[in-house]
Amino acid sequence: MDTRFLQSFVAVVECGSMAEAARRLDLTPAAVAARIRTLEEELGVALVIRSGRAVKPTEAGLQILDQSRGVVRSVTDLRAAAVDRDGLGQLRLGSFFSAATSIVSPVLEKLYADHPELSVFVDVGHSVDISAKVMAGELDAAIVVEHQFAIPKSCEWHALTEEPLVVIAPARFTGEQDAHALLRSEPFIRYDRRIWGGRLADRYLRERNIQPRVRLEIDGLMTIATFVSRGLGISLVVDWAPMWTSNLALTRIALPGDAPLRRIGLLRTVRGPRDRLVDEVLRHAMTVCGTGGGPSLLRPDSR
Repeated sequence: MDTRFLQSFVAVVECGSMAEAARRLDLTPAAVAARIRTLEEELGVALVIRSGRAVKPTEAGLQILDQSRGVVRSVTDLRAAAVDRDGLGQLRLGSFFSAATSIVSPVLEKLYADHPELSVFVDVGHSVDISAKVMAGELDAAIVVEHQFAIPKSCEWHALTEEPLVVIAPARFTGEQDAHALLRSEPFIRYDRRIWGGRLADRYLRERNIQPRVRLEIDGLMTIATFVSRGLGISLVVDWAPMWTSNLALTRIALPGDAPLRRIGLLRTVRGPRDRLVDEVLRHAMTVCGTGGGPSLLRPDSR
């Protein structure tokens, strides 16, 4: 059995479509479909059900899904170990979108300084989805936003940093202006409510009966910051450090009282095969975030 066919099967189930799986695997949808058909013929059972563009696993497909993931992971580790003098296998990390550049990038820079031949896979997505992959054993660890989920005994949570909600406004405003008055009067760029930070901001507004003049709703903190810097409106977002090191014409306006916090941490498996590497990732992430009172690389004093 060709393990590439198992890899395609796993990708199709995780993506929910042939087209998305093809993009992940850098293949054509026809090639992915052919691999699935061949695998089904070898096993003598249907593994997926096609309904339009959507694809779902059959009962037989669900029965072999975890084992298929394990086989694919073992083969990936075998290939990585063959070229890795330390025999560490492939490290599989996850990250939510904004942390991929602000946290994961400098962490990998430090990690590769010690392990230049290390093979790493990085899965970038929404925190809820990435967390589920860690808990399912598909990822060794992930940088995610803390949200409402029960952490199983097979995993651990390590807090890294906190980001309060703030109002960001074009540079013509001053930091001493009344945040609530501006939220009620100025054109407003809403932080996408599908994202945890966006829901945090939306709850803050609703609890205080603030009805902003919504101009648009969009995801992407740097995109929002760029729109604000061009005078398209103000926004209520988490105080994400890269906004203040990007030379954008922005003003930060603090909320009155204690602002709600977005908490970021590392979710990891316990007693996993790459514990030593995950320990190093955690140590580097704590350095980057200034966890424990040290200087933060995310928030230089000059910002």
